[in-house]
Amino acid sequence: QSLPVQSGGGLVQPGGSLKLSCLGAEITLGHYTIAWFRQAPGKEREGVSCISSRDETTYYEDSVKGRFTISRDNAKNTVYLQMNSLKPEDTAVYYCAIRTSTECAAVSDDYAAWGQGTQVTVSS
Repeated sequence: QSLPVQSGGGLVQPGGSLKLSCLGAEITLGHYTIAWFRQAPGKEREGVSCISSRDETTYYEDSVKGRFTISRDNAKNTVYLQMNSLKPEDTAVYYCAIRTSTECAAVSDDYAAWGQGTQVTVSS
């Protein structure tokens, strides 16, 4: 099965911004529910945000509400995660994930395909 391809990420100072991209390549992402997860060293993978394929409803983990925005550009077959006001605790490897259901889910096991991951480091 084809996998999504991620780009973006890097090192940013606290309060800065980054934009992550998840490109569908051979997959039409507009047909699927897409989520962003992150995993920090020594911690379990956690859901950050999700956009459903049913009606484009978006969801955010409490700690990122008001700072992160998930969006789609179907013409570019890409889903984005705009991250503003970044904090050191946002440091993690971020993954985009595809779910065949029309609804978002918080559990990573419910997602069928994953991007390669991209490192986000927030540090002064």
